Amino acid sequence: MADGGEVVLNWGDWMGSYKTGNLVDNESERIDRQKAAFGGDTIARLKDLNVLIVGMQGVGVETAKNLILSNVGGVMLYDGGIVCKEEHRGSNFYVTREHVLEEETTLGAASLTELRTLNPFCRVDLLDGNSALTEEIMNKDVLGTRRGYAAVVVATMLPKKELFQLNELARANGIAFIMAVTNGVTSSIFSDFGPNHEITDATGEPTQTLAISNVEVLDSKPKLLDVAGVKEGEQVVVVTVAQNEHGLEDGDVVVLEDLRQGMEGLNGMSVTVKRVAIASPTAAKVDTRGVAFKTALGLPTASVVSNFERQYDFYKSAFDEDEGNANKKFPVRTITIFNRLAFVLNDDNGKKMLEKTSVDAFRQYQSGGLLNQVRPPIYKQYKSLAETLQGTPVPQMLRGEDWELGKGVEVHLSIAAALDFHEKNNRWPQLHNVDDSSQMVEIATSISDSRKDTEGACWAQSIQYGFPMGEPRDVDKKRIARYSRLFAAELTGFCAFLGGAAAQEVIKASGKFTPIDQWVHHDEEALVVDECASNVGPLF
Repeated sequence: MADGGEVVLNWGDWMGSYKTGNLVDNESERIDRQKAAFGGDTIARLKDLNVLIVGMQGVGVETAKNLILSNVGGVMLYDGGIVCKEEHRGSNFYVTREHVLEEETTLGAASLTELRTLNPFCRVDLLDGNSALTEEIMNKDVLGTRRGYAAVVVATMLPKKELFQLNELARANGIAFIMAVTNGVTSSIFSDFGPNHEITDATGEPTQTLAISNVEVLDSKPKLLDVAGVKEGEQVVVVTVAQNEHGLEDGDVVVLEDLRQGMEGLNGMSVTVKRVAIASPTAAKVDTRGVAFKTALGLPTASVVSNFERQYDFYKSAFDEDEGNANKKFPVRTITIFNRLAFVLNDDNGKKMLEKTSVDAFRQYQSGGLLNQVRPPIYKQYKSLAETLQGTPVPQMLRGEDWELGKGVEVHLSIAAALDFHEKNNRWPQLHNVDDSSQMVEIATSISDSRKDTEGACWAQSIQYGFPMGEPRDVDKKRIARYSRLFAAELTGFCAFLGGAAAQEVIKASGKFTPIDQWVHHDEEALVVDECASNVGPLF
């Protein structure tokens, strides 16, 4: 206890929600800006996240650093007992010359002390290099937090059997599985949040609060008025808001608040909304940004429709009188009215509302009321590592043009070939080893040929604008051979990028933001000119 009665907290002392009395909470001040970006609920959920990081080379240490600074609950490091070598100094910024000379310090041990200093409110520890990962991932009391792992990040290539087993265990136990690896000029990230992942906030954008200026019940929807799912002649409830643009999409959900004058019974009810649009002759050239148009939208909906009907009839009559337009379709544009929304009353939200009230309740509207946007949870299903490694016909690339050309196929085949290479040789391809690269090309070609008759599989076929055409092509042996020759190398730029991307994926385990669509690759071939002999010299 320090002078003045304040309790001194060492690194990793739990700073959970139970803090009371004279405990000094510097943690709240530390994450003040983070709270503004993520919101209080997400920050609280982050403290419940324990993360296992497998591999402490460049990507692993970058991921650990980012997660610790993000203030997750705990980070457990695993280095597989790999001892610090000279080449590790190029990717793990905590490895020093002294660590290398000791010849016994592991990558995790070299990084642990420095990582702990980054954030005293995040528990950080090192798992024994001989520990079984498949047993550790089932740990229900990680770092004394009385919680299991929420995510595992594989930052280095593992043997095929162990890698797939780790992924399946994570899926079966609700643990997010992220793999982020870089080999030479190629980097890949894979994200698997299991068969049923709940997303509470898909975009992170702030929700809208709209002030109601009018509510109208149209007993028969006019022909020119367009509301998705509502037919001409059907009843529709239209809400006008005070803002010029409501910013909502079809299917968004709002909660009614602050309704008065006999409509109090609707407060707190959820309702789905749809955009409202109106048909206008193209020839009328309505300026939707003009003052006249915006002024007209201040009228009741029935009056707005009436004005557009007169306009429509005038231009339609002139069009029909022109003999040159015989057998031609009258050109019409659809104009979205951004200060109006229609309530959906035939879905679950609408039916619940009508069980307690009727449409006639909206006819009582006089003034006031708010629409508060809410985001109902989204549930997404993700496939396993083994399934997507074979069943991704056009793997996503960081650059859109590379994806459209199908360049991700060779990266995907290279990863599959590397796993099979290790399974056969009990080692990974060696740096600048021509024999290994030749074997990798053979394995990748064999994998591609074996998948040709499998629907939805990843194999060497022609791809145009991101669509597989089903026409066989030759495997790009040059790129796969390069992947093999540079397999053992890590570039710091890729390590930093993947470390940030992997940490961001872990944060999504809180339900905030939408995870990436499983695979994303990047291949920066501009960094290597294969024909240049100076690029294949020894690193040290």
